[in-house]
Formats: sequence, structure tokens, C-alpha cells
Amino acid sequence: MKTNISFKALSLAAVVLAAGLGTVLFTPIAMAAEANPMVGGAPMYAEKNIIENAVNSKDHTTLVAAVKAAGLVETLSGKGPFMVFAPTNAAFDKLPAGTVATLLKPENKEKLVKILTSHVVGKAVMSDAIGKMVSDDKGAHPVKTLSGAMLIAKMADGHLTLTDENGGVATVTIADVKQSNGVIHVIDAVLLPK
Repeated sequence: MKTNISFKALSLAAVVLAAGLGTVLFTPIAMAAEANPMVGGAPMYAEKNIIENAVNSKDHTTLVAAVKAAGLVETLSGKGPFMVFAPTNAAFDKLPAGTVATLLKPENKEKLVKILTSHVVGKAVMSDAIGKMVSDDKGAHPVKTLSGAMLIAKMADGHLTLTDENGGVATVTIADVKQSNGVIHVIDAVLLPK
């Protein structure tokens, strides 16, 4: 009888130890699943700020050039928190021909600043929280940007969308890219203020 109890205790100890080792062995895998997504072929690091990450995304070279031309690098490198709806190069390409080149001219800096700050909110909010706000507001949640422009957040086919003041709609294609000073949500269209 003593042998059986000892064997059972030993078996239980082995199961507990194996479970513990399994937790240790699988913890990096679980952590990897929570890691930030790749954006524009580059890893996004939660310990870096919005600018430090954005400059590495090959899909955001137009946005980075615009941020530099607008003089917003220091702002978006600051403490935050910021939530940036980051249009891709393809999103900027949807604008009428010549629009980006015109906006990047020094004489259009004020207009460029207004457009870019219409993509920035002074809070870092993850997509699930935005989705809950949309649900709580019966399908449409107003989002005030740093420019003062209002966006309307909605859900469409399981994706978060943003409607600008002109009726233009952008869809979040990559959500919840954590930054040291906020979060980036990648979008497929440029949001324009009135």
C-alpha cells in the first residue's frame, strides 16, 4: 500500500512538474503570439515610439515624408499617449494625382498639419475597446482628433472603419500596433477634414 501511495505521489509530482515545464516551454510561444505585428515588412517594437517604428515600414514612406514636412516628428516622438490611424502608401496613392506632391510643399504646411493631425487622437485606444464604444453607441462612435476634426468609428464585416467629415471611409487593416507612446492602427485610405 505504501508503495502505491508513493508511486501515486511520484506520478502526481511528475505530472505537476511536466505541467510546470510545459508552461515554461510554451511561455515564449504565448508571448510571441502577443507580439506586435509586422508592418511594411518590418517588426514593430512596443518599446519604440511611433516615429522610431514608422520609419522602418516600407508601406509608410509617404506618411513619414509628410510627418517630416509638417514638422510633426518631435510631437509624435513625444510622451503621448497617441493613437495614430496610419495611412499606407497605397492609401495616399488613392488621392488625386499630384495631391501628395502639392501637400509636401512648404507653402502648404498648415494644410498638411491639419490633414495629418486628423489621423491622431490624444489617447491610446485598442481596437477591441473602440469596438465596444461603437457597440455601446448603437453602431457609430464619434472620435475627436487632434486637429478638431471628427471621425465616426463603425464596424463593418468585423472590421473597424472610420468615416471622415467628407464621407470618406478608411478600414483598419492592421490593428493594435503597440508603441511606447501609444498605438498605431494601419488604415487603407487618407482621412480628410472639411
